Amino acid sequence: MDIRERLEKNEASLHPKAARSAESEREREEKKSPVRTEFQRDRDRILHTKSFRRLKHKTQVFISPGGDHFRTRLTHTLEVSQIARTIARALNLNEDLAEAIALGHDLGHTPFGHTGERVINELMNGGFHHFEQSLRVVDKLEYGGRGLNLTNEVRDGILKHSKGKGAIIPKNKSMLPSTLEGQIVRISDIVAYVNHDIDDALRAKMIQEEEIPISAQKLLGTTFAKRIDTIVIDIIEKSIKNGLDYISISDDIYNEICVLRDFLYDKVYGVKESEKEIDKIKKILRIIYEHVLTCPEDYINAFPEEDSVERRTIDFIAGMTDRYVLNLFREIILPNLNLTSYLE
Repeated sequence: MDIRERLEKNEASLHPKAARSAESEREREEKKSPVRTEFQRDRDRILHTKSFRRLKHKTQVFISPGGDHFRTRLTHTLEVSQIARTIARALNLNEDLAEAIALGHDLGHTPFGHTGERVINELMNGGFHHFEQSLRVVDKLEYGGRGLNLTNEVRDGILKHSKGKGAIIPKNKSMLPSTLEGQIVRISDIVAYVNHDIDDALRAKMIQEEEIPISAQKLLGTTFAKRIDTIVIDIIEKSIKNGLDYISISDDIYNEICVLRDFLYDKVYGVKESEKEIDKIKKILRIIYEHVLTCPEDYINAFPEEDSVERRTIDFIAGMTDRYVLNLFREIILPNLNLTSYLE
């Protein structure tokens, strides 16, 4: 028996409703690894992508933060992964699958956070959503247009992780990821960002401790660590009580998470940057978009061949880091000049 087969055999001890890597499928059949399960291979493929590395220079909440301790899209992803793995392990579900989905869930995020996403949504015919772009990244854009050929379970979890301001656990359960591990990532995402965005907002002095809703502080805790601990334990206990029918959370805890999310939308997300700065970002991205369309061969990939130049330009811009956008903008507006002739 090779190592992979032994690992697959070990998965037999997981909860009956856990996903099993041996049962997973890919769009294109591949030779099995001798040492890794299919979900482990997906995790590693995502980890080694260019789009994953770029997350370190993409905005989470604060655009061009003044300090080194503010979250980026990469550190957010790692925090989601840690929370998801903790819950999956406690529920005896497939930790490798939860980790793979968590690491890939935000690969399609734009530069400059949600401000950038709004601009690209306006530019793209039919609209733009980062969760759909994340799936496009792993399906079509990475590996020179071949995509990562991930398992269906990971792809499903990436596509269905997002909530926006919608229900964390929708009444229509068909909107949830098909695996419990995917559902864990969906809920871990909001557990992570609600708490770490408050932490960053406090660090930026955008809010004060006493402004955090009292009801949430009383029920969830007064510190970053305590709030996460309270929520994670509740998710584990509630999901066990319902027989892992789906990943669940107590109503009172759920309500307070929504209170914190609304608080952030009111006090942080809507006011984190001045209207002047937002207008600058809009203008910069539009100028880049229009410039690239005039000479696409200098910038964008020739794949996917079936997609229009406009769609591939959106891929190019959506994949940029914040600093790459600014550098390219300077290059477009202030092209290199031969200063020698002026100095002679």
